[in-house]
Amino acid sequence: MTIHGVTTYLWFDNEALEAAEFYTSLFPNSKVKNISYYQAGAPKPEGSVLVVEFEIFGREFAALNGGPQFPHSEAVSFQVACETQEEIDRIWNALIANGGAESQCGWCKDRFGVSWQIIATQLGEFLGGSDPTKSKKAWEAMMQMTKIVIADLS
Repeated sequence: MTIHGVTTYLWFDNEALEAAEFYTSLFPNSKVKNISYYQAGAPKPEGSVLVVEFEIFGREFAALNGGPQFPHSEAVSFQVACETQEEIDRIWNALIANGGAESQCGWCKDRFGVSWQIIATQLGEFLGGSDPTKSKKAWEAMMQMTKIVIADLS
């Protein structure tokens, strides 16, 4: 048996191509690779998008237009660790635009209902450092945030 890895598969109603194009526009080393289409006699119209294969950060993803019966939930999210506040702001703002929603502690949903965690790469150091006073301060600050603000964690 030859295993070629794991592909994250996302289920959409009809937004697979729009979502894949949006995600690949946000992150480096990302691209749409292949689009397949429904054939005659399928549950969706012939010629409509079935599956979009794409990469984010060079990792394999696929988006399926399968219908409305399986909506996204917070049970699965994508975490993106950013080096700078500018990166956090850019990605956060893009994800919540056009119908996305803020949550707390760096969590948000995009307009497709997919959950994201946009965090600082330094977050683990702030929360788990050797100084319990600083760690507590960072924890308390993070618990009040929607979007992560690096300067407020230190």
